[in-house]
Amino acid sequence: MPVFKLTEEIVFPDPELADESGLLAVGGDLTHERLILAYANGIFPWYSKGEPILWWSPNPRMILLPQNIKISKSLDQTIRLNKYTTTFDNAFEEVIKSCKTAPRPGQTGTWITAEMQEAYIALHKLGFAHSVETWQNEELVGGLYGVSLGKAFFGESMFFKSRDASKVALVNLASFLQKHNFKFIDSQVETDHLKSMGAISISRPEFLELLKEAILLPTKRGKW
Repeated sequence: MPVFKLTEEIVFPDPELADESGLLAVGGDLTHERLILAYANGIFPWYSKGEPILWWSPNPRMILLPQNIKISKSLDQTIRLNKYTTTFDNAFEEVIKSCKTAPRPGQTGTWITAEMQEAYIALHKLGFAHSVETWQNEELVGGLYGVSLGKAFFGESMFFKSRDASKVALVNLASFLQKHNFKFIDSQVETDHLKSMGAISISRPEFLELLKEAILLPTKRGKW
């Protein structure tokens, strides 16, 4: 499949036209209008500093159904000990900065460029992007952020500075989303970490069908 070059017009090709790696298009910008359209069509940006913006729609796609999250015995013990407290949308900029700078095994850099950071902060201010923060003694020790459209949550990144801190954030997010009838958390690409917590891989057509149903429902904008 060819990789499409985007223009100033805010449109995307059919996500089913992505190549085998999931790459669909290159170029464009990170305005909130383009980002919202991308997520509504099962597409997301992912690129490194110095590269043009790359847009992806992988097949298969990993998702986590909020009601199916798996909590290990050790994680359950951590939660029961009340080691951490959790908040929503109290420190979005701190969370995305921490996700950007968190060391990751096998990676020397980060895909969260300064441009990406600014774009998602703008989405947060518009009420579409949200963060979950995990605190220990008033110190931010873990968290995650993502985008919400309709009853779908698109997870972008997570970090931890203390054991299980990001997992606690994910458990609290899943509980919140289940309470508000969200259909799924989009985990984008397969990871062993998320698989261990109950995420499953589905085909792109299956994902797009679920997404189509989810975005027809009202978006819960503003602070969570």
